[in-house]
Amino acid sequence: MPRWLKLSLLSLLAVVLMTAGGMYLYFKSIGIIPSHDYETEPPVIPAFTRPAVLIFNKTNGFVHKDAIPVADEVFSQLARAQGWDVFVTDNAAVHNPDVLRKFQLVVWNNVSGDVLTAAQRDSMKQWLEGGGGWVGVHGSGGDTSYQWPWYVDTLLGAQFVGHTMDPQFQDAELQVAVPGMPITEHLPSPWTVASEEWYAFASNPRDKGYEILLTIDEDSYITYGETTSGWMAGWMDRMIGEHPLVWRHQLGQGRVFYSAIGHRPDTYALPEYQQLLSGAMRWAIGEQEQ
Repeated sequence: MPRWLKLSLLSLLAVVLMTAGGMYLYFKSIGIIPSHDYETEPPVIPAFTRPAVLIFNKTNGFVHKDAIPVADEVFSQLARAQGWDVFVTDNAAVHNPDVLRKFQLVVWNNVSGDVLTAAQRDSMKQWLEGGGGWVGVHGSGGDTSYQWPWYVDTLLGAQFVGHTMDPQFQDAELQVAVPGMPITEHLPSPWTVASEEWYAFASNPRDKGYEILLTIDEDSYITYGETTSGWMAGWMDRMIGEHPLVWRHQLGQGRVFYSAIGHRPDTYALPEYQQLLSGAMRWAIGEQEQ
């Protein structure tokens, strides 16, 4: 083989390897390639003199890199406006009995992938069933890589199957499921939310007795994919019958609230959404019946 051809092939191979390496690092950084990082030593937790909120934002799956810091700040502001203390972390080792007992409310802010060890899962489950409050948004329920059936089947109550992709971000109309409820009475119905990513789930949590707060009108945006009630079959953003996006339920003595809204950082700046999240936090912490 001529020397020039060998050099050309080696140069081409180097370019291919560098490109592949760069693509791997990029996909790893945004969570397309899941991570398997688990912490076992929690951070130092300060002493609280008021009700305390733990905001947790660990990502071993897709990273909502724009939304997470904005949502952290919004949740922190909403908590402080209620006179509560706040601690923000991505260290999953906070899910142990000694740490969790310091908090009345845990917020999972766009958490993705498998983030807890078996012991941490058990601690969270016992804390919540014993009277804790939990609020989760968007990516905390929008993942197919969770390896914890209790989290999907019981805590969330539904498996994510897909979201809008063609186009990904669209305006859509949300409907208040039960008019006159304090937690949603500030919202118009329909409530038009601009330029968001809309989730679909394999089943309706209402079938498990969970309380649906907001649904989405599928006629108000472009849907894609086949309507099925089974496991993920390509990108789907449609559901059979009612299409819930926000719901809540009692879990033992604890309270669980989940909202699928919140891929874009601008959404957390909406006054209507901030008021909904504030109400969710007050309800989950048990300070206000809504």
